[in-house]
Amino acid sequence: MRLFGMRRWSPPLGFIGELLTALYMGAIAWIAAITHIHYILFPELGALAHDVIKRPHGTWAKAPGMLVLTPLLTGLVGTILIRNMGSGILPILLATAAAILIIRVLKSPIAPAISAGVLPISLDITSWNYPASLLVGLVLLALISLVWRRIVPPPQVRSAGDIADDITEEAPRGYSWWPFFLVFLVGTAVLAEATGWRLILFPPLIVIGFEMFAHSNVCPWARKPIRLPIACTLSALIGVALVTAFGNAPLAVMASTVCGILILRVFDLHVPPALAVGLLPFVIPAVDYRFAASVGIGTLSLTMVFLVWRRLRKSRRSLS
Repeated sequence: MRLFGMRRWSPPLGFIGELLTALYMGAIAWIAAITHIHYILFPELGALAHDVIKRPHGTWAKAPGMLVLTPLLTGLVGTILIRNMGSGILPILLATAAAILIIRVLKSPIAPAISAGVLPISLDITSWNYPASLLVGLVLLALISLVWRRIVPPPQVRSAGDIADDITEEAPRGYSWWPFFLVFLVGTAVLAEATGWRLILFPPLIVIGFEMFAHSNVCPWARKPIRLPIACTLSALIGVALVTAFGNAPLAVMASTVCGILILRVFDLHVPPALAVGLLPFVIPAVDYRFAASVGIGTLSLTMVFLVWRRLRKSRRSLS
């Protein structure tokens, strides 16, 4: 149809998906506010929603059962560990190992479930309400994915980026990268303990690193590791600024989600877990700008270890 000689504009699916993601996160923040169950606003929901809604036929969207089950199980493990061991390096390492084991046993593609297991240890959440609260957002998102996938037809031609995203979100097929991932994990955890800035090893960072090492050949942000610390730090700064100015208001949560999406667009990065970075300030008690500094240090540490590992791997391949 033409109007005054102009073709009617039809918004692209990506734009609609991003708008719906922001609305979804606003709805989750509203539910958390009216129920006074703070951790219904699980930060990784931003990452999951962005990909599930924007790519309704992608790997995560096609696994609604795992979308609910995997974070629930890892969240339960994290709660058990914080209640019995307290916070510190060892429970964080155990929570990460348990989450990766759960992902492997279930053959689940939901890597953000690692964050669900680490979050209660990072923020000293000991209540059994935490794993139960995860179900609210996860079940709602799973239902949205089932309906949305029926409304939106699959693409006739899949882009190389879409295929790479699907592979990145799949469960790892090999674990030869594990020693260097462990070096990053332990080194960053020790740095966090030594400085007293525990959120240098913030939960979404473990997810970002896991997918970066596990799928280094196709992972979108593994190709642009230098941009990662900048994008994540900016998201953290904006999140802290919004919380400082407006508290946990749903509109502030939506604004943080939108800003995170815009940052990823500007830096040409598809890093769904980075959206959780801007939402994490909404669940951190008495958050301040040290969190943004922690994010910068943590992501820079990940980038440095990854670049060293990639160089060593290339050198070994060239010699063989």
